[in-house]
Amino acid sequence: MTKSVRAYAAKSPNAPLEVMEFQWGELPRGQVEVQVESCGICHSDLSMLHNDWGMTQFPFVGGHEAIGKIVAVGEGVDTARIGQRVGVGWTSHSCMTCSTCMSGDHNMCATAEGTIVGRHGGFAERVRCQAQWALPLPEALDPLTSGPLFCGGITVFNPLLQFGIQPTARVGVVGIGGLGHMALKFARAWGCEVVAFTSSDSKRDEAMELGAHRVLNSRDDAALAPHFGTFDLIISTVNVSLNWPLYINLLAPRGRLHTVGAIAEPVALIAFPMIMGQKSFSGSPTGSPASMAKMLNFCERHQIAPVTEAFPLSEINKAFDHLKSGQARYRIVLESDWK
Repeated sequence: MTKSVRAYAAKSPNAPLEVMEFQWGELPRGQVEVQVESCGICHSDLSMLHNDWGMTQFPFVGGHEAIGKIVAVGEGVDTARIGQRVGVGWTSHSCMTCSTCMSGDHNMCATAEGTIVGRHGGFAERVRCQAQWALPLPEALDPLTSGPLFCGGITVFNPLLQFGIQPTARVGVVGIGGLGHMALKFARAWGCEVVAFTSSDSKRDEAMELGAHRVLNSRDDAALAPHFGTFDLIISTVNVSLNWPLYINLLAPRGRLHTVGAIAEPVALIAFPMIMGQKSFSGSPTGSPASMAKMLNFCERHQIAPVTEAFPLSEINKAFDHLKSGQARYRIVLESDWK
């Protein structure tokens, strides 16, 4: 256990990240300390850096897709051991006693703490979290590419679990990017018929390689019309408004249009077609520790990994610029290179 830690921090919104040293107290009861080996950059890190959601505290240290080894355990921890390689995602603590936690929905606990909300995250030498939120990484998964599973991955895997999607289902994925490319891989391995919706024809071949059986142009309403009434689930991974009534029409009876993209505008839907087809519009966050463990086991069994680009941690500002450019294919991972 260390009493101080170096991290890359921003002093104000949109400021460049620079090395700062933070002082820590004693490791709290029930927590573990993880020496970070790699950490993904998520678009949520960018939103927090900009203070888009009005909850960022500065100096700000992002990073909530961290992989590393446990180097210290707090009092009362009996579920983790020193030397164990783990991953830390968006959530770092939940109460473990409320009805939501006891029902298995720890990620929706009213007192849940975000790894980068009011505390420093994984763009650092070390990061701390509640022991239950440090998920053991299966040996078959690469620690230098698996970080994005702990936020982006569980975000698109969780709907398959939560809604009991059958392997006979027809699943659509809107947006082939950091989230969407993993959704394609998961849905294909799940056994579903998988259709990618993309506005970029340049991603057609990539989408097929990632697991899509078919690719549709999301901007071509005429091309979508023949597929009305055929989808059991459509996952939208984009944070922009769509032609929502059209996508509702694409759903089969009891079908679900589900967003994991943080859309800023109101979603306008007409009730009648939803009522007549018993269709649903919904959203979800990341996932509980149990759901994350299932995802990791699923990835190990089916040899699923995010498509990543690597930067040394010391080039974090360059990596953020690459993310802002929209050219990342498809997730960025920072590899620790502290001297």
